[in-house]
Amino acid sequence: MSSDETPNVPTPRHSREAVREKAQQVHAQQSRARIMRRTIIALVAVVVVGAAGAGVAWAVGSAMSKPTASPSNMDDDGVVVREASSTSVAQGAPDAEATPSSETDGAEATPTPSPTVDADAVDIHIYVDYLSPGAGEFERANTRQLVSWIDQGAATVSYHPVSLLTANSNGTKYSLRAAAAAACVASFAPDKFYAFNHELLVNQPELDSDGRTDIELADLAQAVGVDDVAGVRGCIEKKSFTSWAKDATSRALEGPLPGSDDLVLNGAPMIVVNGQAYAGALDDPAEFSQFVLSIASDAYYSTPKPTQTPTETPAA
Repeated sequence: MSSDETPNVPTPRHSREAVREKAQQVHAQQSRARIMRRTIIALVAVVVVGAAGAGVAWAVGSAMSKPTASPSNMDDDGVVVREASSTSVAQGAPDAEATPSSETDGAEATPTPSPTVDADAVDIHIYVDYLSPGAGEFERANTRQLVSWIDQGAATVSYHPVSLLTANSNGTKYSLRAAAAAACVASFAPDKFYAFNHELLVNQPELDSDGRTDIELADLAQAVGVDDVAGVRGCIEKKSFTSWAKDATSRALEGPLPGSDDLVLNGAPMIVVNGQAYAGALDDPAEFSQFVLSIASDAYYSTPKPTQTPTETPAA
């Protein structure tokens, strides 16, 4: 017996509609998921960028708020040499031609361990770049008479390390590092600054060479007899005063230089005596001595001298 009841199954049309509806549901779910992912990614990106920006701002703020380390025992970015008689001077350097004194009576002063600076002493500032051939030339030629003047108290001599030739050492920045190393010695072993400064100048590397490494600079400081070897070595190898060396050079370039009205650093070496720049030969100690004597004489005769007031003789 046949039955006209049909199975409870969807017709082809109904099947297609169901599939289409399911596809639409899946598409809607995927669309919502994509939107959600994009939203999360955008939020994460905002957080990351914000954190990065905050980190940069903190780093910049910290760098701006952190003061530049400055060396000790400096006066106008220079080191006043108070004792130099114990320093080994360059072999073959000529003796001093004359003492820069306002009263040239021919008497020769006896060097003392702690010289007393004369009231009429000339004020000499020497700006040195430790990679400058001219700076080395001047030091070799004038060491003996500079030491003599310092020990006699006839002159105050200040050395100013600068870094004008930083780009002339194959990328090692020797000029800058050497100036910073000199500042380290001035801070930790001021009594050995002149010896270290002298060795850097008379035994300097060639221009456009790599120069000494930081370790070699520290070794040289130890060789001249610094007492605080660890302090000097750590300062040099950590480059503690490179920022100071840059700033000191900029200050000298802007001027005015100490003791002058309008002089600015225009090269290295630059020698300033009582505010006047020396323009003579760097390798002629006689010419430099004559310049210093002339400056000293001018200073002596332009300084007002006290006058004696006559006193009345009591009547008998």
